[in-house]
Amino acid sequence: MSSSVCPPPLHPPFTASTAHVKVKAAQKLWNTQSPSAVTKAYTSTCIWRNRSTFLQGHAAIEGFLEQKWEKEKNYRLRKELFSFTDNKIAVQFWYEYQDASDAMKWKRCYGLEDWTFDMDGRMRKRMMSGNDVEIGEADRWFREGVDVDGVEIGEKHW
Repeated sequence: MSSSVCPPPLHPPFTASTAHVKVKAAQKLWNTQSPSAVTKAYTSTCIWRNRSTFLQGHAAIEGFLEQKWEKEKNYRLRKELFSFTDNKIAVQFWYEYQDASDAMKWKRCYGLEDWTFDMDGRMRKRMMSGNDVEIGEADRWFREGVDVDGVEIGEKHW
C-alpha cells in the first residue's frame, strides 16, 4: 500500500483547505509571468474584468497578460484567501513591479478579485479591482529572493 498523500482536488465544491490551496496555486502560476501557462487555468470562454478592461476568451487573456508583463517588470505577487463558497473564491492581493512606462518607478498594486469556477476547476469568470501606488525602494516588501508568503503585511494594508 502506498504511503503517499494525494493533494486535495482543486475543483468545486471548495472547502477552506482546497480554496486556500487554489489561491496559492494561482499565486505561484502568476509569478511565472508566463501568459500561455496562466491562460490554461481559465475556460476558453472565460469572462474577465481587469480594472476597466473587459475581456473574454483565451486569445484576449493571453494578449492582455503579454502586454501587462511588458509594462510590469520585476513583478512579484502575493494572493490571500478572502472568502469562498462552493464554486467561488474571493482573493485579496498585493504585487510590486517596476513600471516600464513610467521611468521604471516601483509601484505596488492593492486589490481584490472574485473568481467563479467551472466544475473542472478552471476559472470561468475573473473580476479584478486594483489600485496602484508609487513606492520607494525602502518601502518594498517583495524584494528579489524574499518569500512573498513570509512577508508580514500589517492590518493597515489588509
